[in-house]
Parts: sequence; structure tokens; C-alpha cells
Amino acid sequence: MMNRREALSRVAIIVGGTVIGAEAFLTGCKASTKTVTFSKEDIAFLNEVAETILPATDTPGAKDAKVGEFMAVMVNDCYEEKDQQIFMEGMKALQFKDAKAKIGKAFMEASPAERHDLLVAIDTEAKEYVKNKKEEDPSHYFSLIKQLTLTGFFTSEVGATKVLRYVPVPGRFDGDAPYKKGEKAWA
Repeated sequence: MMNRREALSRVAIIVGGTVIGAEAFLTGCKASTKTVTFSKEDIAFLNEVAETILPATDTPGAKDAKVGEFMAVMVNDCYEEKDQQIFMEGMKALQFKDAKAKIGKAFMEASPAERHDLLVAIDTEAKEYVKNKKEEDPSHYFSLIKQLTLTGFFTSEVGATKVLRYVPVPGRFDGDAPYKKGEKAWA
């Protein structure tokens, strides 16, 4: 049986780094006494961003897993106040300022291709920021959004059962199972 630390480590490996707010995950998810308010529009926006990151193809996408709602809960229950503020300010920047600067319109007005190009550009900026970041520097808002998208999707019922291979009652451990390129990962 996997414990929380192992699960968190694996999610961090999938995400490609450390998970922001990881300590809160391990200590029971009540990092801040301050709560932030997410409107229905905010959750719809977060679902659209998440769907751009993990779109529905022959498998369900992030909207099917209701990742926007997951993000709202995690930001309120697990993030420290400074990360809550970064997330909220970043969400507004992505919605309007960054979108208008890079594609000339608000995120929600953009086509799927424009949204994709915008998020690729911001993801590149975030990776560069993280590469040069000092320990005391704040997190990049897009790193928070992307991490929550991946965590929310792959820990959801939809992500675990329809995208990953899922065995409700696993059998014995086989550390040398054959792998064929293109196979789904195990849940």
C-alpha cells in the first residue's frame, strides 16, 4: 500500500518537479486560515485552462474530471496565504493581461489553438523562471495551475479509470512487467 509521501513523490515526478504546497498535502490540508472566493466564472475559466492543458481526445479531458472545482478546493484548503494570492493574481493575469499581451484578446475569447499557443508560451516562461528562481522567490502562477491540473485530473475517478489502467484490487507485485510503447500507465 502506498503512503501519502510516496504518492506525492510520484505526482511530483509526473509534474516534473516539486509540488507547491506539498507540506500542506502531508499535514492534512489546512495551510491558511484565509479563504479566497471562486465565482462560477472563475471555476469555468479554470476548467477551460485545464482542458487546454489536458484536452479530451479519445479519452476524457480535464473538464470531465471537474478540475476547476478541484483547484478551488485545493487553493482554499491546502495553500498558504502567499500561494493563494499568487494563484488568484495569476489567474486574473492569465485571463486578461497575459492573454491580451500575447494573443490580443482575453483567454475566454480565444480559439482553442490560440489558447494552446498562449499556454505553451507561458509554460516556457514559467520553466525559465523556475530554472533561475532563488529559494525565497515566489512560485510562478502557471506552475501552480499546471500542477493542480495534473494532480486533479490523474487523481480523479475519470483520470484514474478512463485514462490510466485501473485495477480495483491489484494482484501481486511484478517489478519486471513487459512494457510496450504507447501503453497506458497504471493508476
